[in-house]
Amino acid sequence: MDFRDDVELDPSQVEDAGGYSGGGGSGGGFPGGVILGGGGIVSLIVLVLVFVLNNVGSGAEPAQRRPPSNLSQQCHTGKDADQSERCRVVGVVNSIQDYWKQEISGYRPAKTILYSGRLRTGCGTASSAVGPFYCPGDQRVYLDLSFFDQLHSQFGAKGGPFAQAYVIAHEYGHHVQNLLGALDSGGSSVTTELQADCYAGVWAHNAVSTGFYDKPFTRSDISEALDAAAAVGDDRIQQRTTGRIDPESFTHGSSAQRVNAFQRGYKNGGAGACEPADLR
Repeated sequence: MDFRDDVELDPSQVEDAGGYSGGGGSGGGFPGGVILGGGGIVSLIVLVLVFVLNNVGSGAEPAQRRPPSNLSQQCHTGKDADQSERCRVVGVVNSIQDYWKQEISGYRPAKTILYSGRLRTGCGTASSAVGPFYCPGDQRVYLDLSFFDQLHSQFGAKGGPFAQAYVIAHEYGHHVQNLLGALDSGGSSVTTELQADCYAGVWAHNAVSTGFYDKPFTRSDISEALDAAAAVGDDRIQQRTTGRIDPESFTHGSSAQRVNAFQRGYKNGGAGACEPADLR
């Protein structure tokens, strides 16, 4: 997953809000999350029992303020995106929005906010404990980069740059749903999440055509996304946290469903493949 060295980045699409590092800033720090329609946040995951895998407040160090980074001074070209995690986020966001801008008439860009700890959003106050999420109220994606370490260490995913790209593309899938009115349609949360996974696959299929990448993604790249999708399946999370699986309480879909949804979008390459009726 290499960017074209000479492609120009648009860092205005990503804002680093700074935040807090250490035990006290995030209220426990493990990515839990909620999924709500009608103005509430839409998150990549929901964790049934946060405390099983994270001893909240146990031996926590005092929170340390992390000043925001000036991305406009750091992220200029694809070469910067290959060398810096924050600039890589800028490149991924640029590519995703470039694709959807071509596909959706009147597409309105959504800014990604990098933060740690707590912050106020258009959907209320949120913390890093929520994990990556999209807020329909202010049409922004919120991301704590420490989630990617937790995706590997606490969810068992292999991680990697394309796992990160999948997470970001999933959240922008929710932005697409919001622009198309799908978040207000009253559909099930599982269908909403699977469609966002499918939209992430659609972008992956078309990403090289946006001009930000120097070659199509490899099988290894795509396997990182599929592995991440499987890691945040409801069944995997429930088994890990409670030792039992309750399909009736699923909110995001099983590992197999999430993998299949991404693959469907990736293989078909068009948003029309992501109709809710085709994803359950």
